[in-house]
Amino acid sequence: MSRFKGIIFDLDGTILDSMGIWERVDHMFLAEHGIIAPPDVSEIVKKMTIEKAAEYFRTRFSLGCSNRQIIDRIEQIAADMYRYNIALKKNVYKTVEQLHEAGVKMCIATATYPSLAVSALRRLGIYDCFEFVLTSTKAGSGKDKPDIFYMAAERLKCKVSETVVLEDSLHCIQTAVNAGFYTIAVYDSLSHNDWKQSCKVADRSITDMGEFLEIWKELK
Repeated sequence: MSRFKGIIFDLDGTILDSMGIWERVDHMFLAEHGIIAPPDVSEIVKKMTIEKAAEYFRTRFSLGCSNRQIIDRIEQIAADMYRYNIALKKNVYKTVEQLHEAGVKMCIATATYPSLAVSALRRLGIYDCFEFVLTSTKAGSGKDKPDIFYMAAERLKCKVSETVVLEDSLHCIQTAVNAGFYTIAVYDSLSHNDWKQSCKVADRSITDMGEFLEIWKELK
């Protein structure tokens, strides 16, 4: 009998080569308000839900608009990038297709806007490989808390002990490990400074999604 039955994939930086996009979006949004983005802003908001990020922007930069207006505008700025430009990371298509054909239950758990996630996955031809896309907004918290991982496993009808999580960000890896998930660190160039620590914290680590197919054969 297989030990592991389900897989939770992060989206940005794990499936999609998109982490650099969000820094550009943050800078573009603040520039519209006449603000030069501080170097730490993207690193801070990437750990937040969409709602908390909007509140952070509004209060830190004293913006004269509502949280809803901030959310909507940032989504507008990012929309075309997800619909037309962002690519899959190397060997993601092959890996996801093979897992899907083998009947493995998989989902996406992301802090990204649901409309952007779905549009990118549809365009790139892998949307139907996943059972569902779960967002931090739906889970009610960011990935500094384990709620989204627990909810995803429950919806996959898998126990925590039967579920593998793939993440590129150190704080997400730490959360998943602490929650009891078998966790694999995925290399992304924008998380390079945290890579050594991510490898220490995670159960396994990969620099290319193609490596995960071999790991999955071992795990199952």
